[in-house]
Amino acid sequence: MPRSHVCAFCGHEFPHGQGLMYVKRDGTILWFCSSKCKKNSLKLHRDSRKLKWTNYYGKKEKGKG
Repeated sequence: MPRSHVCAFCGHEFPHGQGLMYVKRDGTILWFCSSKCKKNSLKLHRDSRKLKWTNYYGKKEKGKG
């Protein structure tokens, strides 16, 4: 059974073998489903909770307050 990945920006699930893998200097691996998500996250520094087309839209982080 092939595994799937979840996009680090929009939260959509996509199959293994597609998407983009980005490795940060500290060793953290970020999976992106498209270049649109990669650019919004890394280049434009947008918050995925403020964009309606993401799964994280309107969600609050737990434990912060």
